[in-house]
Amino acid sequence: MATIAAAPPYTQTAAESSNTGLWSWLTTVDHKRIGVLYLVTSLIFFVIGGLEAFLIRAQLAVPNGQVLSADMYNQLFTMHGTTMVFLAIMPLSAAFFNFLIPLQIGARDVAFPRLNAFSYWIYLLGGIFITVPIFFAVAPDGGWFGYAPLSTKQYSPQINMDFWVLGLQILGISSLAAAFNFITTIINMRAPGMHLMRMPIFTWMSFVVQFLVALAFPVITVALVFLQFDRFFGTNFYAIGAGADPLLWQHLFWVFGHPEVYILILPAFGLVSEVLPTFSRKPLFGYPVMVYSGILIGFLGFGVWAHHMFSVGMGPIADAVFSLTTMLIAIPTGVKIFNWLATMWDGQLRFTVAMKFGVALVGMFTIGGISGVMHSSPPADLQQTDTYFIVAHFHYVLFGGSMFGLFAGLYYYFPKISGRFMSEKLGNWHFWLSLIGMNLTFFPMHFSGLLGMPRRTYQYDAGQGLDLFNMLSTIGTLVLMLGTLFGLINLWKSWKSGERASSNPWGAPTIEWAIPSPPPEHNFDELPKITSRYPLWDLKGTVIAKETTVAEEAGFVQRSAKQLGIPMPNPSIMPLITAAGVIFMFSGMLFTDSNIVLAIGIMITGALWWISALYNWLMTPLEDAH
Repeated sequence: MATIAAAPPYTQTAAESSNTGLWSWLTTVDHKRIGVLYLVTSLIFFVIGGLEAFLIRAQLAVPNGQVLSADMYNQLFTMHGTTMVFLAIMPLSAAFFNFLIPLQIGARDVAFPRLNAFSYWIYLLGGIFITVPIFFAVAPDGGWFGYAPLSTKQYSPQINMDFWVLGLQILGISSLAAAFNFITTIINMRAPGMHLMRMPIFTWMSFVVQFLVALAFPVITVALVFLQFDRFFGTNFYAIGAGADPLLWQHLFWVFGHPEVYILILPAFGLVSEVLPTFSRKPLFGYPVMVYSGILIGFLGFGVWAHHMFSVGMGPIADAVFSLTTMLIAIPTGVKIFNWLATMWDGQLRFTVAMKFGVALVGMFTIGGISGVMHSSPPADLQQTDTYFIVAHFHYVLFGGSMFGLFAGLYYYFPKISGRFMSEKLGNWHFWLSLIGMNLTFFPMHFSGLLGMPRRTYQYDAGQGLDLFNMLSTIGTLVLMLGTLFGLINLWKSWKSGERASSNPWGAPTIEWAIPSPPPEHNFDELPKITSRYPLWDLKGTVIAKETTVAEEAGFVQRSAKQLGIPMPNPSIMPLITAAGVIFMFSGMLFTDSNIVLAIGIMITGALWWISALYNWLMTPLEDAH
């Protein structure tokens, strides 16, 4: 039986209510606040990436479009891919990592709160560093994949690609810092009884993702450092004339790039695996298989990279090996699809907006997965590579998959994050317009791709059978943008004046729903003792955690961490200062070497201040911690 009961809504103390100014956000180390910062920032970058996509589609709406110049088109499609992958989807997943993982494992915070804040500030400043150049027409213009030697100084002599090379290294620091933090948190800070096979699926998928980040990002860092040395110092890692092989870049990039696909999709899989059981009123079907399939996806993800390179002439043996591994990775992914269907089968389905986005992920990702398996065949891939068929494939995976899953998670967890519901009426507009717009945008690209329309070209001639498909895709983009607008309006209005939510409004089974909405600073008054996989449901799957209302939980005032004698990490400006020093140092490489010395001084000062404050906090007796 369950050992945890739902808690009343949290009422802030007077001292905590005053902790809401700008300074409190600049100095926060609370994992929940950092999660909110990630959420807001990533959605802003998502809008920027969407506007870049709209301009691309406006250029391609009709043959021989004149909306953009070739140079600006190159900058926009490079920044669209870079923004969506590194500044929108990954950080939006990180918002859920930050907010949910400690709550789901019964911890009061992450293992390294200041490192967590440092990771966010590096992300924000790095995102600004790589985005601002677009307003001065000097944004990166070599594609989000940055293929050498086209990205070397010989072929890209301007400053554009320098922003990309340095910006991705900055963002990599953020991702690696977060990965080590969450790995440590999940391994060491689980509540008593929270065995690995009792962890919620979202935490499990997040756990796999952190290892993927820790193993994949160093590879692209090596590739970027080689490219940086070629561009800045005249080395020849990718120079053909010096005897180098430019395929080295492709191998290094895609050894990172294909695990990156699973870094983007596995958090969405985890969120949907939380949403579907709750709104089906059934435990997740095949929990152990879902865990093992996620681990297997992560493992096989490092063995399929060269299916991006079937056209480079690797030879029949290499082609056969990577063809086989690409087929194999479809198995654990397909297992998840059927387990989700089995979870919903014969369940008491409630089609909330969160549930609709979750079900849509199952359908849209299946379409993208089927076209992905097609590319495991080298002969088929040779016909489709670098055409709009590939664009259709990965947008079904990353928008119909990742973004729909993240939207499902946002509607599901918004009551826990804010203490308020999102509007179901506006949410339905958001869902249906997004679903229609996505399919109208990307499904016609399958046909334009099969007709031979190449990627990355800013114009096409009339009379090739491409006119209708491109116009449909552009109209679909407008519908998709309208749906996103409804979602943003919903988010804004709900945050300000949405209906109040209780601690467990959905009747959900996991322990994050046992504490107030929004959670107090310390999360749990007492660390929970976990005795089952679904602590708020009984072991047979019968729902015993009923949906509660604010009225039923009224009249209760939650005590603060200080009142309970729980030591919590103190706010600090040091992570922001140290992050600013990192950005200043990388900027110095672009503009003036004298900045580097000053920047290193700022970093060292911030780091020493950080370490000394940490030492003082560790040495503070418990009764004096506040």
